[in-house]
Amino acid sequence: MLKSKAWNGQSKERPSPTLTTDINDHDQPPPPPTCPLRSAPASSSSSPQTFTSKLLLLLTLLPLSLTALAFILQWRGGIPDPTTRWSPPGSHHLFPGMDASPLSSAVVHSSSSDCLNLGRSASPSIPYYQNWKFDSVSNLRPKICITTSTSAGLEQILPWMFYHKVIGVTTFFLFVEGKAASPEVSKVLESIPGVKVIYRTKELEEQQAKSRIWNETWLSSFFYKPCNYELFVKQSLNMEIAIVLARDAGMDWIIHLDTDELLHPAGAKEYSLRQLLLDVPGNVDMVIFPNYESSIERDDIKEPFTEVSMFKRNYDHVPKDTYFGMYKESVHGNPNYFLTYGNGKSAARVQDHLRPNGAHRWHNYMKTPNEVKFEEAAVLHYTYARFSDLTSRRDRCHCKPTKEDVKRCFMLDFDRAVSSILSLVLSKLFNYRNKIIEHIMYHEHIVWDDKEVKLKLLRKGILTRIYAPMAIIQGLRESGVFSSVIASAPTTLSKEKFLLTIDSSNSSRAATSESLPSSRKIGRSRESKATARKALDIEAAEFQEVAVPPLSPPVMDDNQASVEV
Repeated sequence: MLKSKAWNGQSKERPSPTLTTDINDHDQPPPPPTCPLRSAPASSSSSPQTFTSKLLLLLTLLPLSLTALAFILQWRGGIPDPTTRWSPPGSHHLFPGMDASPLSSAVVHSSSSDCLNLGRSASPSIPYYQNWKFDSVSNLRPKICITTSTSAGLEQILPWMFYHKVIGVTTFFLFVEGKAASPEVSKVLESIPGVKVIYRTKELEEQQAKSRIWNETWLSSFFYKPCNYELFVKQSLNMEIAIVLARDAGMDWIIHLDTDELLHPAGAKEYSLRQLLLDVPGNVDMVIFPNYESSIERDDIKEPFTEVSMFKRNYDHVPKDTYFGMYKESVHGNPNYFLTYGNGKSAARVQDHLRPNGAHRWHNYMKTPNEVKFEEAAVLHYTYARFSDLTSRRDRCHCKPTKEDVKRCFMLDFDRAVSSILSLVLSKLFNYRNKIIEHIMYHEHIVWDDKEVKLKLLRKGILTRIYAPMAIIQGLRESGVFSSVIASAPTTLSKEKFLLTIDSSNSSRAATSESLPSSRKIGRSRESKATARKALDIEAAEFQEVAVPPLSPPVMDDNQASVEV
């Protein structure tokens, strides 16, 4: 009723919507719900559209903002590369070849266990390179030297040497013969800072003939034998002289290494042999590098250091159940897990009373050295990487094709098998057939070309990929290090050096032509005492550890053959 009175009192005015609605509630049916139903979808659809627009805007602005922030930080130097802390102070040099080498980009995708920090950025991850003269290594500690006995040419020695310079070796004592002692090679080697070249002259042989080693028992079982045994004695005598040279040069560590072997300092916080040895406790006298053996995938390798990346891991770095469980696939039809030795090489602290203990170990006259074995670092042995390596090892010994003579010449099973097959069987065939059969044998027993077997052994950890040495040596080559060394060498030799090389060449030719090995020639002036040496008291031998020869890895026996992986 109150609403009706209000309406009657304002009959000439426009009725209000409220009053109209109230009247309609009483006098008319309710209006159709068309308008409310149409307006509701309009408001609900606008809300998702607004959310989607905001989300798209956010996704667009976020990466742009991050990109801009990264650009600003990099431009201002706000993101330090962790590898730059390994560079010498004030060094702004890129590692040679890393900006252009195709191998450097490949290293980025390799496993961190193989290459550590090498190749992760364009900044130098190798701490010692400043220029091709390697001047920055002069004041580094510890000082490391490598000694070797070699007859190789520059194509092998220079990559081997400068690779080890890159990882921290300061000094090299090279006992040269054959091609390595020729004037065109030796003049280059002598021009390199930190390299001492020792020729096999008559004076050297006379000096070594007076060595105390001849009157001791630890090496006596290797005396007066040809080929491998002769080389083993010669290496030990050279190592004895290298110890004196290392002590006079103030070296902290000494390593004996062949020129087909590269040290792989895995496990250090930088790819550095110096850092690896710096972390060795002070009470340790000797460290052992287990050896890995190259496993080539082609039969046309020309430069092993830059063409080989696959290696068979050492027994000490493989779980024992895996090693024996995969033994049959690993031997590749050969007598043993490795083609050659499997007991690694070692580095020794330069200290009083140090002596060699064969080519693979060191010892001390006054104590038993405290030794440790690296769990990751290794020596990479490029074994029979080229076909010529197989034939040259057989040809240099001139052993008769008999079982007894082959055993007398060679220490390891594979060398004996190669010499027996190639010398005894193939000697009855024509030369062109010899070459064919030699290549077949090389391909079947040394080359790994079965992809399924390779993949299986790689997954099991028997085989591994290591790219760091390949990248370093390729980078050195691309930067012109080797060509610069050769070009800067003196074009002529002094008269004294020339005579030394002539004496060395004559000595090498005589050693090759005579059936008497040089180890006998070294002791020839003392042959009257040979019987006494051989008859040394057996009790005395108990106090002198027998020299460690090249040893094969463990062989699987019948019990271990049942192990499955």
